[in-house]
Amino acid sequence: MRYLALGDSYSIGEGVPEARRWPTQLATRLRAEGVALDDPLIVATTGWTTDELSEAMDATTFIPPYDLVSLLIGVNNQYRGRGADDYRGEFHRMLARAINLAGDRADRVLVLSIPDWGVTPFAVSSGRDVAQIARELDVYNAIAADEAKAAGAHWVDITGISRETPELLAEDGLHPSAAQYALWMEAALPTARRILGR
Repeated sequence: MRYLALGDSYSIGEGVPEARRWPTQLATRLRAEGVALDDPLIVATTGWTTDELSEAMDATTFIPPYDLVSLLIGVNNQYRGRGADDYRGEFHRMLARAINLAGDRADRVLVLSIPDWGVTPFAVSSGRDVAQIARELDVYNAIAADEAKAAGAHWVDITGISRETPELLAEDGLHPSAAQYALWMEAALPTARRILGR
């Protein structure tokens, strides 16, 4: 079976070894449980917004259908000060593309919430209003959850993990460490098992 992970720095694992990215950890765990799953195809780059991910997908050759597709995107939309209404439209289109790549099966798509970067030392030292970051991300996540539910995709909330474990960071003081990615993987694992029939 094949797994496609769509996203940004959180999916490509900025600051951690390739094997410790959360999508790779997820595939490794599922294989250990007997699921015949390839390493994920990760289409993600640090800094990407929803529209930049979409443009990159336009230039990528996919071989659908994928048995599992994960989508985690939007933090850079918020970081750049883009509005929630714009995010809703772009996320809606991105989710539709993810579902299409899953063979038009929304039940094979796993959407993860955006973690709260406002709890990081990077955010504190940036001078940004960390309470405002949290509020804006909550709005973004409510939108993504609504869209996922309406489409019939799965929703996994990892924002709480990011807020409860702000010390689990890579050396840059912004991106998650391998240990935090492991917690995200554990949160996504039960849903991934159901998607893949385990």
